[in-house]
Amino acid sequence: MDLKQIHELIKIVNKSNIGEISIEDKDGKVTIKQKEEAPVTVAAPLHQVYSTQAAPQTIAVPAMLAPTVDPKIDNLITIKSPMIGTFYLRTSPDKPIMAEVGTEIAPGKVVCIIEAMKLFNEIESEIKGTIVKVLVEDASPVEYDQPLFLVEPA
Repeated sequence: MDLKQIHELIKIVNKSNIGEISIEDKDGKVTIKQKEEAPVTVAAPLHQVYSTQAAPQTIAVPAMLAPTVDPKIDNLITIKSPMIGTFYLRTSPDKPIMAEVGTEIAPGKVVCIIEAMKLFNEIESEIKGTIVKVLVEDASPVEYDQPLFLVEPA
């Protein structure tokens, strides 16, 4: 393959969506790869305020957007996932839910199962209390250290 043919192939690859092409003949082998561009991530600020005035402005925040402090939330404890896997609230589809809102838990009580690589791992509570909120849907993937339950300690 001569240099002119290689240049023509390069032009064809650049104009197409082909990522890579290899051609082999009696003289040898030529591989042409398109240069991969690094993905560009653009993050825009949530809100930008432009002002033509030099003096500071006071902006009224609607009550529904103002932060509220619930004293009950301050004392809640989070049970987090100790591993990556699939979160289950039942040992099998025909069995009852192990832990839901209002369930009393104690250290050693199994609150959920996380399946990882075909192994079903029972996740036990380390605290005594009442489940206030289940933060993950049944049969959904979870990450390491992802919050699973909010518990009001007893």
